[in-house]
Amino acid sequence: MFFRPVAVALTSLALAAPAYAQPSVIRRVQEHLRGVHTMTADFMQTDRKGKSLTGKLYLKQPGKIRFQYEAGVPILVVGDGRVLNFIDYQVKQVSKYRIGGSPLDILLNPKRDLSRVAKVVPSAAPGVITILARDPRHPQFGSITLAFTEKADAPGGLLLEGWVALDAQNNRTTVRLSNQRLNVPVAETVFQWDDPRPGKNRD
Repeated sequence: MFFRPVAVALTSLALAAPAYAQPSVIRRVQEHLRGVHTMTADFMQTDRKGKSLTGKLYLKQPGKIRFQYEAGVPILVVGDGRVLNFIDYQVKQVSKYRIGGSPLDILLNPKRDLSRVAKVVPSAAPGVITILARDPRHPQFGSITLAFTEKADAPGGLLLEGWVALDAQNNRTTVRLSNQRLNVPVAETVFQWDDPRPGKNRD
């Protein structure tokens, strides 16, 4: 289950946090992101209009992610290490975006120095740590706010519970995770997909 305190934290963004707490927290988040080589989880995604979809998330560093939506949803999102592919099987279209130009770059590039782009922000829920990441040199890439809870046996002693992403047009997408499994086998074939465009082969 995705507990309500984390849900509250993900839907409440604040502006600042006590300065003394920031460096150590950012270091722990960096340790977590660099220590999670793979992850699987169930997810619930909610868009700016309040519409929610569920599915299965697969992540493999560096740069690979798959959002496998619930049955009946003709959409697939796959990051193949280079680009994010948004595949719409209903209209047979594929849109591609550079991972480095998206808020998900924070999750998918473990070499990224968070101290340059992230800060701790207050959480609306006790026991939930939230950080806001935005590249000041590239505001057009949007931002992402990550929410963590304490988990002693996870990298950095933290567990990623979800995030809120804002794109350049200020469209908000909230992703909440549950049943997270860290550093488990994830096959490379997970990040392949069938191209619905006429004359195109599998990527």
